[in-house]
Amino acid sequence: MASIQHTHLDKSMKLSQYNYDFSADLLAKYPTEDRDESRLLVLHRNTGEIEHRVFKDILDYFEEKDVFVFNNTKVFPARLYGNKEKTGAEIEIFLLRELNKDLRLWDVLVDPARKIRIGNKLYFGDDDALVAEVIDNTTSRGRTLRFLYDGSYEEFREVLHQMGNTPIPKWIRERAEPIDAERYQTIYAKVEGAVAAPTAGLHFSKHLLKRMEIKGVDSAEITLHVGLGNFRTVDVEDLTKHKMDSEQIFIPEQTAKVVNAAKESGHRVCAIGTTVQRTMESSVSTTGMLKPYEGWTNKFIFAPYDFSVADSMVSNFHLPGSTQLMMVAAFGGYEKVMHAYKVAIEEGYRFGTYGDAMLII
Repeated sequence: MASIQHTHLDKSMKLSQYNYDFSADLLAKYPTEDRDESRLLVLHRNTGEIEHRVFKDILDYFEEKDVFVFNNTKVFPARLYGNKEKTGAEIEIFLLRELNKDLRLWDVLVDPARKIRIGNKLYFGDDDALVAEVIDNTTSRGRTLRFLYDGSYEEFREVLHQMGNTPIPKWIRERAEPIDAERYQTIYAKVEGAVAAPTAGLHFSKHLLKRMEIKGVDSAEITLHVGLGNFRTVDVEDLTKHKMDSEQIFIPEQTAKVVNAAKESGHRVCAIGTTVQRTMESSVSTTGMLKPYEGWTNKFIFAPYDFSVADSMVSNFHLPGSTQLMMVAAFGGYEKVMHAYKVAIEEGYRFGTYGDAMLII
């Protein structure tokens, strides 16, 4: 017997349902002066009630023994500006992934891509301190570069750091400025490997972490190295057909222990950002507990979806049609989240990486 084809898609499974009245004016070009002074829209999942607060008020919603789970990934200065041999044309390189430590091979994006051929040499820095050779054209935008550098690996990484620029998204500003080196990084960033910041964590200040500690709110850390796939546009109307890029994740045993103890004793677990949600939902036991894990995830979360681990989350206001908005809508309820975004626009909230935050509880 032929199987019945389900042609009906729930509207929350369609790309077109994640548009809202967006204009570039909504995007914050710079962060607030103090990290924890950004605004906080609080959405109550059960009732749909919305409150308007300041981010540092977040602790009013949590008690002793509740747990905040942070992504401790650290952004590395992945954008390099150099020149092509012979023509001297300016070339921008975005370091995506280290392919081979010993051979200094990197997977990169090149802009403008059409001008680069295999065998071309690229020069970076004063006196061409760093030279790279294009050895492979992997995709229409991607390339493999071999850096020609004689020193030790540590010295090579040091040079990359000195020459690299903070990889803030182009839709914020064309080029990074000195402020970005500090502010496009969470204060608890430890494990280098991301090419984009986990933005929900940017609102936490040292003072706020201290207040958390005093109140007895616990914290735990996971690592997800945010890749450029985080910004890849969804180009299929049927979300079940979208494929996420894989990103490296790490859930330490200690984190699983802290999170599961909170769940078992009826305390809240708050995911600080969509990267934390994705990581935790990628390694869950049949009983809904968090399992330690080290590997990769390409999990794509959209409504309808039952979350196993967190019962609250913090997120920035994401762009229309983004996978982050889809996940937030899955967590807070599609109608409620889309309504909250409408309210946020009316109330003048700032959107994007350096924008304000939303707590769903």
